[in-house]
Amino acid sequence: MSTPEAQVATPEIVISPPSRWSSLHLGELWAHRELIYFLTKRELQVRYKQSFFGISWAVLQPLIYGFIIALFFGVVLKVQPPGNLPYAVFAVAGLVPWLFTAQAVTNGSNSLVQDSDLISKVYFPRLALPISKALSLLMDLAIALAVVIVVTLIYGVAIAPTAYLVPAFLMLGVITAFAIGTWLAAVNVKYRDVQVVVPMLVQVLFFVSPVLYSGTQVGDQAGKAWSYIYSINPMASVLDGMRWALYGGTGAPYPGTANILISVASAALILTGALVYFRRTEQSFADVI
Repeated sequence: MSTPEAQVATPEIVISPPSRWSSLHLGELWAHRELIYFLTKRELQVRYKQSFFGISWAVLQPLIYGFIIALFFGVVLKVQPPGNLPYAVFAVAGLVPWLFTAQAVTNGSNSLVQDSDLISKVYFPRLALPISKALSLLMDLAIALAVVIVVTLIYGVAIAPTAYLVPAFLMLGVITAFAIGTWLAAVNVKYRDVQVVVPMLVQVLFFVSPVLYSGTQVGDQAGKAWSYIYSINPMASVLDGMRWALYGGTGAPYPGTANILISVASAALILTGALVYFRRTEQSFADVI
């Protein structure tokens, strides 16, 4: 006959799919932080495996793109951005955050499909996959920022005292890229058309973001109303804000407080919508993918 101690019921753990409107379970992500670390490490190793230049591509990409753009727009077409910046400095300062955004959106959108075997075999917070994609690109972004500083110094342009604000504008860009990539990743599980749409979307975002031109020109040419509409694209404030923070008002115009607030609100809305949609569809990933 069993003793009273043996009859004590053991804790029962019930594993059930999350409801469509369940919370984001950020605590679960924190509990799996070591997994996110290893996924991020894996991304870095795979990206540069058997690559001749390796991590040097983080330097070569903005330099090559910047040289080509500065040659045609700055030398041949003689485009002069607002302020007194050389076009090469203007271009590289915009290309570095843009390249991060383009890569984060593209890689993030494919994160779930690429790890379909892992998703179908073991449970873990699915949000860890797009997070690891974005985190793995932060090192490239940090290295590329050094390229911006070097090019700036080569052209004899002074760094403004407002440079401490650069991380804030970059964070806005990181949040925007992660949000778009996460949303597309969830949609991509069910609709593989996303893999065709993403390259077109990145190209469209390139032209509607102030990479080749200053976003302040929109307000100057079309009026304040269009400037506010333009700022719904968070990358408008990211690129213009980074240039202003690095070079000050004389080197690059201030994008405007109202414009920045519109971009921040837009990024927050995109992030919220992406996370809500991700959580609503997460329970069916293993079955559909």
